[in-house]
Amino acid sequence: MSLLKPLLRTKPVGQPPDSLDRRMGLLSLTSLSIGATLGTGIFVVLGQAAPVAGPAVAVSFAVAALAALFSALSYAELAGAVPVSGSAYSYTYATLGELVAWVCGWCLLLEYGVSVAAVAVGWSGYLNAFLDATLGVQLPAALSGEVVNLPAAVVVLLATAVLLGGVRESAAVTTAATLLKVGVLVFFVVVAVFGFRAENLAPFAPAGVAGITGAASLVFFSFIGFDAASTAGEEARNPQRDLPRAIVISLAVVTAVYVLVALTAVAAVGVGPLEGSDASLATVLAQVTGRGWPSTVLAAGAVVAIASVVLTVLYGQTRVLVAMARDGLVPKLFARLGSRRVPTANTLLVGGAVAVLAALVPLGQLAEATSIGTLVAFGLVNIGVVVLRRTRPDLPRGFRTPLVPLVPLLGLGMCVLLVAGLAPATWIAFGVWTVAGLVVYFGYGRRRSELAQGE
Repeated sequence: MSLLKPLLRTKPVGQPPDSLDRRMGLLSLTSLSIGATLGTGIFVVLGQAAPVAGPAVAVSFAVAALAALFSALSYAELAGAVPVSGSAYSYTYATLGELVAWVCGWCLLLEYGVSVAAVAVGWSGYLNAFLDATLGVQLPAALSGEVVNLPAAVVVLLATAVLLGGVRESAAVTTAATLLKVGVLVFFVVVAVFGFRAENLAPFAPAGVAGITGAASLVFFSFIGFDAASTAGEEARNPQRDLPRAIVISLAVVTAVYVLVALTAVAAVGVGPLEGSDASLATVLAQVTGRGWPSTVLAAGAVVAIASVVLTVLYGQTRVLVAMARDGLVPKLFARLGSRRVPTANTLLVGGAVAVLAALVPLGQLAEATSIGTLVAFGLVNIGVVVLRRTRPDLPRGFRTPLVPLVPLLGLGMCVLLVAGLAPATWIAFGVWTVAGLVVYFGYGRRRSELAQGE
């Protein structure tokens, strides 16, 4: 037991040191959460999911949203009760102990790091499509992925520069980009409605319930990112009130947009033209308008949308590292603040590393590791709500998850179900990453932990 005790020590729950810049209100936090979620997924996943569910793919998005909702409600409670940077890492440190918190934080680093690189590579492809549609030119293959993916590295470095400008500037860019891409997707719905044909929706669910749930597993990962607001706990002006609201509002907005886009897309062109398309929404508008200017507008919106995801997810990774460094589990360099009260060295190191990854590594199936890291973190947050209700029932909460423990357990069950369906290659990559993390923890973090220093 003496060997286990240090691994189970929990961090006291309370207000964080007021070191980061508290400038983010409800709009900024909601934009951060929507911005991290509403991006690559809806622009590419529809072409993969529609053949599985048929026109009922819109229902699949709603089912996936319900699965995400259980975890979102748990996030909302812990975001208000433990209003610090670090998201799920900080929540598990306060509820489940240091070793579990380390594993959770390590999973978040995998989720954010790999997903930023993957999104940047996707952005490079959309940029090429936009240049081709507007100017009739494309970047040389050697510079757009065949040898090195220069645009992917550039967009990561641009996002890094914006983050270095300060939280106010980052929040302003995120809010503007989020409003723009929501507007572009609403524009898509309005244009696609003119091609609406009821016969394209029949039969509505050709594969039945199995097809709907199978497609829901595919599109679930379009909802990853709603937890981004919880990484901003120390930069929110009123975290107990605004963080829970931002998480719930963002999930509602994203769900409404996804369902409307999926329904109008299938109703406009049917399932056939969408199948296998990497730019399914552009395909829809090209068919509805005869390759007119609306498809060019959508291509431009996709470029902005995916670039904003790079910014918001990169922000999330730097804030997780701030929390881990402050706790002593990684070097203090990652928590050191610059003149604009942002983690300058942290942001530069993370941005540089992700830019290299995006430029040189063909991600392939490794990008699926994003999903497994996310689902592990989601599952731990659901457990954390139940534990904190028992250990600290007196703790002030800006939001209370309803029907505890039923809702958190349903969230945990959905995470287990979705993790079990991931490919063996994903499990192997995750296993290697986890072993590497345990080596770092037992070789560095366990001895240098702030809680260890206080014992």
